[in-house]
Amino acid sequence: MFTGSYFHLLDNKGRVSISPRYREILQERQDRILILTNFDGYILSFPQSEWVKIEAKLADQAIFRKDVRAFQRFLISGVQECPLDRQGRILIGPYLRDYAKLSREVALVGAVRCFEIWDRATYETHRKQLEASVNEEVLHELLI
Repeated sequence: MFTGSYFHLLDNKGRVSISPRYREILQERQDRILILTNFDGYILSFPQSEWVKIEAKLADQAIFRKDVRAFQRFLISGVQECPLDRQGRILIGPYLRDYAKLSREVALVGAVRCFEIWDRATYETHRKQLEASVNEEVLHELLI
């Protein structure tokens, strides 16, 4: 499971180091390739083994529904395969860097089956908004 938040620097070439904990998870799963895509103003990063499951679900959707096609087009059009290099970094392409408005400082945020890549300042603002909106009712509904 991808948990926790880690902060890293994006280099001039668009590379970012993946947190050692996340690299351990990928190694345990024998995944060396991450699949990145655009979503809700940040980047979703899936191990390849998880992405295959998502692709299968997308392929089973009704292609004659306009809303389904629009979602598939949006999600799939941003896909980028990112192998980890020897230093445990990935290269984030220009489209995704621009989409997520990544500056030099980025946040890698665990999301259980995947992790998110955010611009750090944007993430910290989003996190403060989340903290203000979390309440006991929601926690109860989630059985926590």
